[in-house]
Amino acid sequence: MEQQPYSQNAQLYAIISYLTFVGWVIAFVLYQNDKSELAIYHLRQSLGLHLIGVVGWIIFIIPIIGWLAAIFYFVCWLMGLIYAAQAEMKPVPLLGDFFQNIFKSIQ
Repeated sequence: MEQQPYSQNAQLYAIISYLTFVGWVIAFVLYQNDKSELAIYHLRQSLGLHLIGVVGWIIFIIPIIGWLAAIFYFVCWLMGLIYAAQAEMKPVPLLGDFFQNIFKSIQ
């Protein structure tokens, strides 16, 4: 299956969405003027990761469980960022498909 080419703007919005929650807001605002499937896919995924990150900071104080959760979050975040940079619509491990379903109302 041949990968669909995406605009550089779509790829840029996807990448920016992973760079803090403020980056997500900026990418979402820019996306409204130049919508693409790639950008919305990563906007949904990165929003889920940012929300998980907030919860992660709360449980980080719990030894071992919190540390493992922080490592898992970082790995998922990094994979999502890499997928966005490569213009690929791949879900992050375990949570990516869930994020796509729960945030499907974000158009």
